[in-house]
Amino acid sequence: MFQQIIKASERLSGFSHKTPILTSSTLNNFIGTEVFFKCENFQRIGAFKFRGAFNCISQLSKKEKTQGVIAFSSGNHAQAVALVGKLLGIKTTIVMPNNSPKVKLDATKGYGANIVLYDTETENREVITQKLQDKFGYSLIAPFDDKYVIAGQGTVAYEFLNKVPDLDTLLVPCGGGGLLSGSAIATKHLNPNCQVIGIEPELADDAKQSFKSGKIVTIPVSKTIADGTRTTSLGRLTFPLIQQYVDNITTTSEKAIIDAVKFHLLRMKIVVEPSGALGLAALLSKAVKAQGKIGVIISGGNIDPSTLIEVLKNNQQKTNKY
Repeated sequence: MFQQIIKASERLSGFSHKTPILTSSTLNNFIGTEVFFKCENFQRIGAFKFRGAFNCISQLSKKEKTQGVIAFSSGNHAQAVALVGKLLGIKTTIVMPNNSPKVKLDATKGYGANIVLYDTETENREVITQKLQDKFGYSLIAPFDDKYVIAGQGTVAYEFLNKVPDLDTLLVPCGGGGLLSGSAIATKHLNPNCQVIGIEPELADDAKQSFKSGKIVTIPVSKTIADGTRTTSLGRLTFPLIQQYVDNITTTSEKAIIDAVKFHLLRMKIVVEPSGALGLAALLSKAVKAQGKIGVIISGGNIDPSTLIEVLKNNQQKTNKY
C-alpha cells in the first residue's frame, strides 16, 4: 500500500497543492513542546479530500469517465469529487444531506456538480445513490473506503514526514478512517517509531470503540460540531489498516474542539473547520500528552459561517490563557 501512496503522490503532482507546515510559538510555550501543523485547509477545495478523489477518479477507464461519477457526502468529499470532475471533464452527481453546511453545498454547486438532496431522518443515501447508479451507469467514488482514495489521503503524511521526518507523534482526525489509515501507512514506512494517534469527537467515537473492541462498531449519526466526522462507522478497508498501523485512537470534547477552532483563528490566523481542529483540541484538553515532537494534520477549513459565529460568541471565555 505504501507504493500506492508514492504513485498517488506522483499522479497528484501539478494538480494538488503542497500544503504548508506551520508552527505557533505561543502554543509551543503553552504546552511545553514543539508542534507542527500540516495545513490541508490550504488544499484545493479547502480540505485533504481532493487528494483521494483525484487519485481515485484518475484511475477510471475511459468508458467510466464518459458515463460520469457519483458520490455521497456532507461536504468536503462532495466538493473534491465535483472539482476533480470539472478538471477532468467528467460529469459529477453528488448525493448530499439537506442539512449540509451551506458553504460546502454552495461550493459543490459552484464546481458544476448535479446535487441530489436527501433527508437524513427518512431517507438512505446509499439507496438513493444505488438507484442513480443503476439508472445512469455512474461510477461510485467512495468517501473513504476505497484503496485509491486511501492512497491519495496518505499523501498528506507522506509530504509531512518528508519535510519533518523526526516526528515522535502524529495526530490525525478520524471520520471514516481514510485519512487516518493512509497517513498511518505512510508514517510507519517513513518513521516506524512515530506514534500515530487518531482523534475523534467524544460524540462520534465509533472508531475508538471499534479500535478497542477489535470489531467494527456502528453508531447513529452524531450531532457533533465536527460535521466531517459524522460517519457512523469505519469501513471494511480502513478498519483493518487502522488496526495494523495506528497506535491509538482517543476522543476530545465539543468544548475543546471549539477552543481549538478559536485558537487557530485568533492566534495562528488560519480558518480551520471543527473536524480539522481535532488534533489541537486533543492537545489543549490533554487527551493526548504533549511530549516530544508532535505533528498535527489539519484536515480542512470549510467551516460554515453560522458555525463560526457560534464559536466566536463565547470568545471572551478564557481565550487569553494561550
